Order: sequence, then structure tokens, then C-alpha cells
Amino acid sequence: MNRRTLAAAAAACLGLAALATTPAGARTVPPPDSRLGALMQVSIVDRSTGRELPVYRHRGEYWVAGTPGGRYAIRVRNTQGERLMAVMSVDGVNVVSGETAALEQNGYVLDAGERADIAGWRKSDAQVAAFEFTAQANSYASRTGRPDDVGVIGVAVFRERAAPVPQWAPPVARRSDSANNAGAERERRAEAAPPAAESSAPMGSADAAAKSMAPAAPAPSLGTGHGRRETSYVGHTRFERASRSPQELIRIRYDSRENLVAAGIIPSPPPRWPSGTPSPFPDSGFGYVPDPPARY
Repeated sequence: MNRRTLAAAAAACLGLAALATTPAGARTVPPPDSRLGALMQVSIVDRSTGRELPVYRHRGEYWVAGTPGGRYAIRVRNTQGERLMAVMSVDGVNVVSGETAALEQNGYVLDAGERADIAGWRKSDAQVAAFEFTAQANSYASRTGRPDDVGVIGVAVFRERAAPVPQWAPPVARRSDSANNAGAERERRAEAAPPAAESSAPMGSADAAAKSMAPAAPAPSLGTGHGRRETSYVGHTRFERASRSPQELIRIRYDSRENLVAAGIIPSPPPRWPSGTPSPFPDSGFGYVPDPPARY
């Protein structure tokens, strides 16, 4: 049981390999990778094997193949030397709060270089309900009346606003009492002013802006269910974003392998032919057709 601060999440890496070399006349297909992102590296992990699922690129979208009933985790790793916030969504739903996902919601905060696996819908500071691939109609989003965005995982990455650097100021001439009083009044007003908006750390989601980044696609047959309860500890922290827009937005779609093969997203395996060359006359003996063996 790993103890994380809701300033923590999971890990992975970047990459999108070059096209594979294929024989003349064969269809060229981008080889699968498993990791996406630069500031925050993201992958999808099959929890039964611990392996990252291959990612396939097709018409500008990234896809992974899920297995019905299989549990998975969103693995993220902060590659930077500063804290980052990852606002996460699955099927258009915030993975921490269960709200319909929006970029301004809170998320998991990761320290510099930190990695974590987000393995389920957060139920409390100590439990999650496992992510598991299931029929679209049985997905958590569909069961809560939000089926339109089933089949997509989103991670929006935000940098933290830097604390102001104190500036050296030259000494100034002594002011009169009235000037000092006016200055003190301004200081009191500044202290009483409400602080800048900050995010408190457990919440996450991101897909609203992703919709405008790719064309609409047929609804997938797989969704993410609300699985069994598991122990997963988090804490809370404060995080002020450097901007309202994410510095990185990662979108991964998923469906069953059979559907991805049928759609041409995963190339079909070549047909298998028997080894060797068959002979029409394997035994060249002479004679006539014998009777078959007796039945009994």
C-alpha cells in the first residue's frame, strides 16, 4: 500500500517511434509505443501483468486495446524539476470527484520526478474503486447517465505558479507620520484582500478541451467500470496553477482488440500457411484402392 499525497500520481514515458520498414507493397503502420507526454509521461498499465499497454496511432488519435474484465491503472511520472498537477478524466468523468470532467477541477499533484499509478475512482483519502474494462453500458459514466464520452482517458498537466522573488530596494527618505499612516493602511488592505485562487489536492479530470483536438469517432464498445474497493492513501496539498490552460493535454482512446483490428487501428496478423511444400503424390507406390478398415 503506497502512501501518496494528493499531490502524487503515477509514471510513464514519452515516445512515438518512427515508421517501420516494410517490404514493397506492404502497408506501413506506425509501430506501437506505450508512453505519451513530455512534462508528464503517461501510460496505461495492465495490472494483471504489470505491463504497459502498447499505444497505436491512427488518424491523429492514440489507442490502447483493453481486455473485458481486466483492471488497469493510469501511470504518470513528472519529468520536471518542479511540482506539476495532473487533472485526470476517464470516460469524461473526473477520477477523484466523479464530476463531469472540466479543466478547472483539481487533480493529483506530483513532486519533481515523482511517479505513481492511479488505479481507480477515488472514494476517500484511503480507498479507490478499481478501474476495469467492461461493456460500455456497464461503465460508471453510462450508469450515472453520462454515456457520450465513454472510451477516452484524459490527462491535463499544469505547472505551478512560481513564488515572487524578493527584489532589493534602495533605502528611502523618512516619511511624515501622515504618509506612514497611509502606507500602513494600504498594507492592512493588502493583507485583508482574498488570496489568489488555489487548488486543494485531491481532484482531477480533463477532456472538454480534448474534444476540439480530434474528429468525432464511433462510440467504442468498452468502458471503464466501478470495480472493487482497494486501499489507496492520499494526502492534501495546496497548488496554484501558473495559468488557466494546461501546459500539456494527453488524450488516449481505448476499445477491445477485436474492434481495433476490425477498424484497421491494429494491423491484422498475416495468414499462416503450412510449412513446407505439399505433394500431390506423397507415396508413389503402385496398386489399387484397398478396402477401408472395418468399422467395429
